[in-house]
Amino acid sequence: MPLILLLTQQMCLYLVFVYLASKTPLFKVLTESSPRLPHKIIIYLIFSTFCIMATYFGEQTHGAIANTRAMGAVLGGLLGGPVTGLAVGLTGGLHRYSMGGFTDVACALSTTLEGLSAGLLSLTLRRLGKPELSYHPLVAGLATFYAEIMQMLIILIVAKPFEDAWALVQQIAPPMLLVNSMGAALFMSMLKDQKAMFDKLSSSFSTKALKIAERSVGLLSQGFNERTSAEVAQIVIEETNVGAVAITDREKLLAFIGIGADHHIPGTPIASKITLEAIQDNKVMFADGVELPYACSISPQCRLGSSLVIPLRSDTEVIGTIKLYEPKNKLFLNINRTLGEGIARLLSNQILYGRVEQQKILLTQTELKLLQAQVNPHFLFNALNTIGAIIRRNPDKARSLLQQLSQFLRINLKRSPDLVSLADELEHIEAYLGIERARFIDKLSVDIRIPVELMQQKLPAFTLQPIIENAVKHGTSQLLEQGRIQVTGKAEAGILVLEVTDNAGLYQAKESSEGLGMNLVHKRIQNQFGNQYGVKVDCRADEYTRVTITLPLTEKES
Repeated sequence: MPLILLLTQQMCLYLVFVYLASKTPLFKVLTESSPRLPHKIIIYLIFSTFCIMATYFGEQTHGAIANTRAMGAVLGGLLGGPVTGLAVGLTGGLHRYSMGGFTDVACALSTTLEGLSAGLLSLTLRRLGKPELSYHPLVAGLATFYAEIMQMLIILIVAKPFEDAWALVQQIAPPMLLVNSMGAALFMSMLKDQKAMFDKLSSSFSTKALKIAERSVGLLSQGFNERTSAEVAQIVIEETNVGAVAITDREKLLAFIGIGADHHIPGTPIASKITLEAIQDNKVMFADGVELPYACSISPQCRLGSSLVIPLRSDTEVIGTIKLYEPKNKLFLNINRTLGEGIARLLSNQILYGRVEQQKILLTQTELKLLQAQVNPHFLFNALNTIGAIIRRNPDKARSLLQQLSQFLRINLKRSPDLVSLADELEHIEAYLGIERARFIDKLSVDIRIPVELMQQKLPAFTLQPIIENAVKHGTSQLLEQGRIQVTGKAEAGILVLEVTDNAGLYQAKESSEGLGMNLVHKRIQNQFGNQYGVKVDCRADEYTRVTITLPLTEKES
């Protein structure tokens, strides 16, 4: 009984150390179900030290040492696997061997085998798809009980003389079997509770983060302003249950929801010193109200007692902050601090995405303006020359051409930067060709063969017109004989295929402004629908130039 009490005291001392260690980040390493090499090294160091301490503080009896060393070897193997368990057991065994005694070889051998056997048990459980059993207190207790029985048998087999070994085993077996098994089970119980807490916090964090992401997706991409910020702040406060949530840009408060909303008014300049510091230094600021005092910069009667300020970033630039508050009678939870930083990254990405989308829209509008600017001067100059040439000999024809020119320019100016129907695009082309046919009289023939069922298909505005203009300007207008242009359309395996073919065959690939219209059409189609679509050119010199445009079918044919 005295030996049981002494070993129990030793075990309790170790468990106190374990409890204190459980409050440190290092303890989280022990909760990893599949530890990586750095974690295995930490496990080796912890439990090797455990084995050495257990030997040093063991009780001398019958020329040997009664101790709790088996706990360290078994736990090291269960948590780190076979290699780690072997290393822990070997280290503990060699240390025990260095202290001498008639059981030195037996104890060194048994400690090594204890670590290895526990590691093999852990590996077996993982291969069976039940790694969580390695953390079960009963498994740890039974594994240690088996390890101690193995140690007693090895002492009886290896230690000499046998009479002394037998007397020793009779003396130390009951207390070591009981205390080591119970200690390993208690240690694993504490570790399991800690693991469950980590898993619960992680699950809670992930759930909240996913809900916030799901509810707020796309809001700030619509613009970083008071309306969208207020909607996001409302979502964040509902999911985190903090005292208040605020969002600012670099200069003013955009939104404030929660305690203190009566005096934190959106639109007012930023008055908080820590908010300005967070923006200026691009760092998270935390005033917990204890180590770093917090006081509302607007009202001394404000009930808020702590504040977390996290910068919102767009690339490397700070564009604002999100702030989480708790009242004076409530502590700021670490999970809310971690969650707040995650929310800030989420919102920053949304703002950045919104800016990218706005830039894409501006680019598309700019490209359309560029196409319009390219079309108008060439076409207007040629049209006015044509009308001027026939106004005296055929005033009625000139009047008709002026009306067609007016219609073309009206359509051109009103064109939407968005998708238009193929019918609208062809209407625009007919207004253009009305002038060009008058200009070239009988030297230009245009044949448009597109099925009626394709007329409602969608395509970017100014898709066909620049291609047909190129066919006239750089193709048929250079011929002495009649120039012929054919425009066809068909549906193939979910793809709309449009072809513009002339009989000149004068196309030459170039990066100059002459190819600007076709290049922009190709780029706009790919930006809108993907790289599998676009414009391709096939030319046989002096015979034909065929421009093929591919787009996705936007609706089923009727």
